[in-house]
Amino acid sequence: MDLFSDVIGGMRGGRKSFCRTRGTGRWGRRLEPFSGTGFHVVLDGGGWLVTPSAPPVRLDAGDVVFVPYGAAHGLSGTPDRPFAELPAVPDAFPPEDGATSYADVVCGAYRSDKGQAHPFLQGLPDVIHMRSDRHSAMRTVVDLLADGPESGVGAGAAVPALIDLLLVYLLRAWHDDAGPPAALGDPAVAAALHRIHRDPRHKWTVEELGAAVGMSRTAFARRFTSLVGLPPVTYLTNWRLDCGARLLRETDAPLASIAHQVGYSSEFAFASAFRRRFGTPPGRFRHRERAFSG
Repeated sequence: MDLFSDVIGGMRGGRKSFCRTRGTGRWGRRLEPFSGTGFHVVLDGGGWLVTPSAPPVRLDAGDVVFVPYGAAHGLSGTPDRPFAELPAVPDAFPPEDGATSYADVVCGAYRSDKGQAHPFLQGLPDVIHMRSDRHSAMRTVVDLLADGPESGVGAGAAVPALIDLLLVYLLRAWHDDAGPPAALGDPAVAAALHRIHRDPRHKWTVEELGAAVGMSRTAFARRFTSLVGLPPVTYLTNWRLDCGARLLRETDAPLASIAHQVGYSSEFAFASAFRRRFGTPPGRFRHRERAFSG
């Protein structure tokens, strides 16, 4: 089982939105912090990535901006507009003195409750600038987006599928460059994670997980917490509830069935834990997600 695929699947479960926008002249947009993951793909032209605290970064056709935690950032046709002066709504002005600044950009986001990033993703920078020409698979997806799949037969399925694929290749490219999460490089912790992901319904204990990987309870708990960033039981609880949230979004299964599938003895116990993690009861969560996607 590819644990990282599970993590990516959880990110893709967030409420998805995307748009394609074009700007000319001194165009710009400010994006305030939001709960979720976002990205921008420069299909043609260029511009600048602007953040509140760092110098502007040049963006060219094929570049991708990845915002794993919804941090504040902006896009601009020129490097001389501070973040605070960028408008909240996209703007575009006529070219000045014959100098044209132009950009064709796809913007997308996966919105999630409380911006709950999986521990494997918590080492990512707030804003990442990547050049797709360094990663052939990612460049292929960028080129397909540039071909204009948002119109014509099957457009409603094409763009969301490409955005999902882009997210996969973004994270793969980042970890190719930066290395995999430390937890996946440790045989004992990786083996325990595989057990949790393979069977979240099982009533795992720290003692059982430690014994399964040949470690004492104390040594295993210490190593797992150090490398993953969460104690084993907390990780298990969060993973169960994340799986439950995905089932609520993607299936019509009754709450009692979902509770059983993710390891809870009753619908009430699942609903109480779900509300603590996501801030809303599972039934209301499902209704909201369906209303958003519909």
